[in-house]
Amino acid sequence: MKKQSNSSTVTTTSTSTNTNTASSFSSPRSYCRALLQLPTRLSHRATSVTTTYEEMSRVRARSGRDMTRSLRWYDLIGLGLGGMVGAGVFVATGRAAKLYAGPAIIVSYAIAGLCALLSAFCYTEFAVDMPVAGGAFSYLRVTFGEFAAFLTGANLIMEYVFSNAAVARSFTAYFGTAIGVATQKWRITISGLPDGFNQIDLLAVAVIVIISFCICYSTKDSSVLNMVLTVIHIAFILFIITMGFWRGNVANLTHPAHPETSPGGFFPYSIAGVFNGAAMVYLSYIGYDAVSTMAEEVKEPARDIPIGISGSVVLVTILYCLMAASMCMLLPYDAIDIESPFSGAFKGTDGWGWVSNVIGAGASFGILTSLLVAMLGQARYLCVIGRSGVIPGWLAQVHPKTATPVNASAFLGLITAALALFTDLEVLLNLVSIGTLFVFYMVANALIYRRYYAPGTTSSSPYPTIYFLFSFSFFSLCFTLLWRFLPPGATIARPLLLSVFGASAIACLCMFNHFVPQVRKPEFWGVPLMPWIPAVSIFLNVFLLGSLDGPSYWRFAVFSIVVVLFYIFYSVHASYDAEENGGLVTKVGDVGVDEDGSMKV
Repeated sequence: MKKQSNSSTVTTTSTSTNTNTASSFSSPRSYCRALLQLPTRLSHRATSVTTTYEEMSRVRARSGRDMTRSLRWYDLIGLGLGGMVGAGVFVATGRAAKLYAGPAIIVSYAIAGLCALLSAFCYTEFAVDMPVAGGAFSYLRVTFGEFAAFLTGANLIMEYVFSNAAVARSFTAYFGTAIGVATQKWRITISGLPDGFNQIDLLAVAVIVIISFCICYSTKDSSVLNMVLTVIHIAFILFIITMGFWRGNVANLTHPAHPETSPGGFFPYSIAGVFNGAAMVYLSYIGYDAVSTMAEEVKEPARDIPIGISGSVVLVTILYCLMAASMCMLLPYDAIDIESPFSGAFKGTDGWGWVSNVIGAGASFGILTSLLVAMLGQARYLCVIGRSGVIPGWLAQVHPKTATPVNASAFLGLITAALALFTDLEVLLNLVSIGTLFVFYMVANALIYRRYYAPGTTSSSPYPTIYFLFSFSFFSLCFTLLWRFLPPGATIARPLLLSVFGASAIACLCMFNHFVPQVRKPEFWGVPLMPWIPAVSIFLNVFLLGSLDGPSYWRFAVFSIVVVLFYIFYSVHASYDAEENGGLVTKVGDVGVDEDGSMKV
């Protein structure tokens, strides 16, 4: 394996703007003129793509100072563990086990972990080839263009802000459990506000503000703080697992507490319940994608990023499966407390009530680490979106002293704190899973497209790859809809139709693999077994999306409409202006650009 260069010095030779082109927002007349040119600007900007070289040089230069490369693979594993092993496992496990999967929640976590690992492979190839802070936004911008990247980036920001606000509010509950103070005593009830928005949580706001100051100060120091908190939290996790296997009973894995009303066995809700549970607990894996946003600050991306991303997902999957087994052994699945499954297992137990307090303390540490990593990631996403010109450029600035995106960190910290102040946990979590699965689905598609089509070359055409991606997604969607809506009682039609669409998806994949050659070979690290691994990732993400409830899709649709309108009335004009008024950048160093836009050393 070649050593990937860390040298990426960028010298701006001209930062002056072209004064011949007025801003679209300089006056009402200019804006009206811009709106009249909307079809032309949309056709020009929406599908415009950048190259890896541009993302790492000209685009990155818009932030001013470069971020410091100070992270190693063990920092990334620590950030991955800290980002994933947070409140998600404590919030989602009880609900998924009691209502959907039963003791088979263990299998649900394994399926969700496999799905996360396959998506992590896709992220890793992009992050190694293009070690910038943009994550999925940058990956889609170099493949599908500006609009797809903006839609995905907006979902990522929404996912992070909503989940961080939810996690901050859950900190209040678990911290109260740790010290024996009821959650309601930490919150102020405002009678004039509607339910779900009437509980003021000042402690959650304080936690977000403190973490925002930490991530603005230093990335390396934030990594060290995360490592300390993660070690403490993992110790608590191991304590929970040990207590579960010591105090638990294997019989609870197959015998419910109320057999007269609850089905028995390890799979009480059948295989469908296992996949429904996997969709719900997938929330617990949110966080590994934040590691890819740290790529711009990694010393040796080609070595450290694959170990950091994949290693953290594998370790977290093992921990989650053990935690789920521990919980199901402590209590029959129908006796699990949905709100606090782990600490609730010891409440009322003679001589063991103190364990509930210990679990509350451990969850509190996990929430802090999860918030720290997620807020690091969300700031870097917003920073790179700011570089692209689709949102105000001041959000892209890197502070000259701290070498961190201070503006983006502070801006998102304020929004997250405002949401955490008054918005209920259940309201916040409704959009998170669907947004995450959508982003991971898009990244897997982008990886296949990038491997099999290179813009600007005559040796490849985009249409075979586009046809395959649409066809495979269509067959995956048909399989998913039949699985969910066709009644199990249809003993002949259901397995027949599922077999038809499953076989069609596999046949489509085999034909694409046989007839369409790869035109781009990754120089440093690549996903093995192309295109099978990203295709399986696409299928699993579509399948898990199909397991979510209808209201989540309505909220997602409303959010997407808002994003599209923002792009039409602001972003496309801002990026058009940025292109017209852009400065000249000269690349200095040992990283060049190949004819297909890929990085070469």
